[in-house]
Amino acid sequence: MKTCIKCKCELKQNTWNCSKCGYEPLRKDGRLVLSLDLNEQKNIGFEAEFFDKLIKVEENNFWFCARNKLINWAIKNYFPNIKKFLEVGCGTGFVLLGINRIFPKLDLYGSEALAHGLKFASKRVPKATLFQMDARDIPFKGEFEVVGAFDMLEHILEDKLVLQQMYKAIKPGGGLILTVPQHKFLWSKVDEFSHHFRRYSSQELKEKVESCGFKVIRMTSFVTFLLPLFFLSRLRFQTPKSQKDNMSEFNLNKYVNFLLEKVLDLECLFIKLGISLPVGSSLLLIARK
Repeated sequence: MKTCIKCKCELKQNTWNCSKCGYEPLRKDGRLVLSLDLNEQKNIGFEAEFFDKLIKVEENNFWFCARNKLINWAIKNYFPNIKKFLEVGCGTGFVLLGINRIFPKLDLYGSEALAHGLKFASKRVPKATLFQMDARDIPFKGEFEVVGAFDMLEHILEDKLVLQQMYKAIKPGGGLILTVPQHKFLWSKVDEFSHHFRRYSSQELKEKVESCGFKVIRMTSFVTFLLPLFFLSRLRFQTPKSQKDNMSEFNLNKYVNFLLEKVLDLECLFIKLGISLPVGSSLLLIARK
């Protein structure tokens, strides 16, 4: 169910026009703006220019491809009968594109605080319903079977508020799928360039998710076998001569990229077999409402 973004009342009709307070959301480039604060740059932990760089590397980069495989497996294995999926912080739409390829009948929704990213997402997944939205104020109640956020939560200071809003938007019995960066000892200038507020520990993430009412049903690290390489890569950015370019670690030789993707494919196999990996640069969490 939709809720009015101004007075918060439940909207019984299909439109966003509120019969109680009269508020009608604006549209930007043909897409709904579901945020009262139109200053998109305010405290959201991202830069619009990053989308232009991101779209150039996602399709062929081992890490993005491996993460998509894990997300699709999580949906198929834990929520096989869902009809509506919302990705909060969908960026350029790479995850939605991957989901659409595996689940073509699924109704896909994507939100982004920065509307600039949605122009890429709309081209990648024309069937998806996309809108600008503040993740700290999600105007839905019991609307989606599954909500996902993939390397988004660390960009927002009020991460627990976002989790509470996701809980509200999910139908009873529905699910939450998250990926976040892990291990505070891996904090580097790349996290600073990327406007991260934190890297999570598994315990911290689990406690925050469960405090919002969710029941965690699976949690595992990934990028485990490559953790030493990841650590060395981050050390490189700690040197005074390191360039402030948070995309440089994604620009790999195609043969190296292929090899690294196969390593993560092996990790994915272990995870599918029920093995939860204890360490890794990233965390996957699956929970149910």
